[in-house]
Amino acid sequence: MTPDLWSYSDTISGTGQQMDIAGYDVQAVDGKIGSVDEATYEAGQSYIVVDTGPWIFGKKVMLPASVVTRIDFQDRKVFVSRTKQEIKNAPEFDESAMSDPGYRDRVGEYYGRFPRTSSM
Repeated sequence: MTPDLWSYSDTISGTGQQMDIAGYDVQAVDGKIGSVDEATYEAGQSYIVVDTGPWIFGKKVMLPASVVTRIDFQDRKVFVSRTKQEIKNAPEFDESAMSDPGYRDRVGEYYGRFPRTSSM
């Protein structure tokens, strides 16, 4: 797991404590996947939680901040560098396991094995 997997790209503007992207639509490289349920901005530990809604029967998944490629504040959309299938197959978000370093490692290993793709 690389530390910058959990950091937003320097090209993402507005990623700070004052920004609230909860409720924004999440666009995978191949279409809408859900909406942002929660976002964090701690240095080296940032992520978004995506509620996939009916697309994956209400599953929530955690995406490391590095998969966010762009945020469109006007249209309230977050673009990520993963496909719907990659997100669907991701480990389910487990809030109770957040204090377990092994959980974050498993999520990081999952996302770290895919090549980065562009989403726009």
